[in-house]
Amino acid sequence: MPEEPQTQVRAAWLYYMEGLTQAEIADRLKMTRLRVNRLLVEARSNGLVSITINSRLESCVRLERALIAEFGLKDAIVVPSPADPDQIAAQIGKAAGEFVSRIVEEKPSGIVGVGWGGTLREIIRHIRAGQYRELAVTSMMGGLTYGIEINTFEIASRFARLWQAECHYLAAPIYAGAPQSRDTILAQDVFEAAFARIRATDVAILSAGDLSERSLLVRYGLPGDVRVAELAEAGAVGDMLGQFIDRSGQDIAHPINRRAIALPLDALRRIPTVILASGGVNKAEVIAATLRGKLASVLITDEEAAAAVLQSAAPA
Repeated sequence: MPEEPQTQVRAAWLYYMEGLTQAEIADRLKMTRLRVNRLLVEARSNGLVSITINSRLESCVRLERALIAEFGLKDAIVVPSPADPDQIAAQIGKAAGEFVSRIVEEKPSGIVGVGWGGTLREIIRHIRAGQYRELAVTSMMGGLTYGIEINTFEIASRFARLWQAECHYLAAPIYAGAPQSRDTILAQDVFEAAFARIRATDVAILSAGDLSERSLLVRYGLPGDVRVAELAEAGAVGDMLGQFIDRSGQDIAHPINRRAIALPLDALRRIPTVILASGGVNKAEVIAATLRGKLASVLITDEEAAAAVLQSAAPA
């Protein structure tokens, strides 16, 4: 049963603002130390308490500068890698949420394009809400044919709700059954209009997927007739917008890329600001490939991934 909200707020105030110990709070609020501890843990996890450290780790700053210099980026943000790899997306999401919020507040108009995935879901949790009637949010790729909270449709709608902005979906699956089917779909007037809007995106917020079982695309979106092994044999290290790339950031020669209902990667390179929010050492190779291929101009990642990306920065 959830703790009574006012009790949680009071305990958090006494601990973080007044500096009381947990034992002192327990005595003040007439409860056990165990209950106080539980209240404080819940206050952190549910967002009631958000801690900001007003300093930057020198090692992270050094990695940021090296990434910008090596890949010609507009910007890079590196956060400390958490001990628990499952928390990487959450940490990157906090930093990316702040970065994206600043961009929108500085220019509250235009088109924001979004992809899908767990990291984007975390970004949404840290976006500052606002009323931006001149802003539009569009999904940049098709979605899954069944409900899941990290789907492109859900991601786009949640961004739009936070900003009270227009929302546009790419109402199609991630992949067509064959390249010819994709061409037929995209030839329809409604899709021509949708892709014209996507190409006009000012800021794109994307993640990248690797070829491991941790990849959401591998687990949920890859067609049953396509095997990960054959993608690797074709030189793939991962995907951007459902399109698989090699170490140099170029499309691999595989039919899957001609089945993807998404903004083509050549068009992605022409978008003014593409934010790649992605981390974990398992993604270092695809992150490096994305940067080599000029598919992103801003990188938000974690410290261990950043170091691994720089280590593999030699030209393919």
